[in-house]
Amino acid sequence: MRLKVALRILAWIAIATAAAPLAATWSGAAASPPVGTAGATSVAGASPTAGPGAPGAPAGRNLLSNGDFAHGSGKSPDDWRTGGWNESPSVTSYDWLHSAGSEPELIVNNLQPNDARWLQTLTLGPGWYYIGAEVRTEDVAPNAAGAYVSLDEGDINSPDLHGAAGWGRLGLYLKVGTHGADVDVALRLGGFGSLNTGRAFFRSARVVKLDALPANAAPVFDLSAVRRSLVAPPVGRPWTLVAAFVLLAVMAVVGWRVYGADDLASAPAGTPPPPSLPRSERRRRHKSRQR
Repeated sequence: MRLKVALRILAWIAIATAAAPLAATWSGAAASPPVGTAGATSVAGASPTAGPGAPGAPAGRNLLSNGDFAHGSGKSPDDWRTGGWNESPSVTSYDWLHSAGSEPELIVNNLQPNDARWLQTLTLGPGWYYIGAEVRTEDVAPNAAGAYVSLDEGDINSPDLHGAAGWGRLGLYLKVGTHGADVDVALRLGGFGSLNTGRAFFRSARVVKLDALPANAAPVFDLSAVRRSLVAPPVGRPWTLVAAFVLLAVMAVVGWRVYGADDLASAPAGTPPPPSLPRSERRRRHKSRQR
């Protein structure tokens, strides 16, 4: 009898396990947004520009610490750190140029294909922001991600430069939701799954809080939407949850009736149910277990 009860319980678990993915699929299908609708928003008529004629950064206080790279020691500018897919110095080298009389620059030199960057973490309140820097390149291959400004998450990227390109301002516009967000601003060469070689030079990096999104701003990203798109929705609409529980309940009842009927059919006619232990015996066994 105990074996049959154990088999019955295992059957219920198997039925529930089989039903759960189906319910999750229904829920996920109902909740998932169409691919490509979250995150980036191209403003009608806007065309991202890069090069000497590109518009300058919006006016306002620079929220980056040491955004002009004027302070530091050795090859390390204050408040900036490096990071890359491959951290080997034989793959990528980083440098900080700060000669007297010239504007300081940060350099990413990918000797072998890599995704490498200079990084700074910021805490941003709700609202619109411009994030950008002046960028130039040397020997950056055209068949992979070039040099650009980004957030270190979710393909929030400015346009990129390749080949041997002169100084141009690259940037993006970002909407931060009502709760604010911590972000990593990246001055980058190469990308996720798009490793590249060459040298990228950056100067005058800026993050500026905006009163409103400028006309023809591009590219534009909604940080909350991007982050939501990177996380699989755990549940669907309310009715899909109800349907999932109903399905599990029905399958459990069916399993109970099928396996319960098998137990009754296999039992000899007139077999009484197993007798329960006297109360005194149950108390004695309970006390012995407590010891």
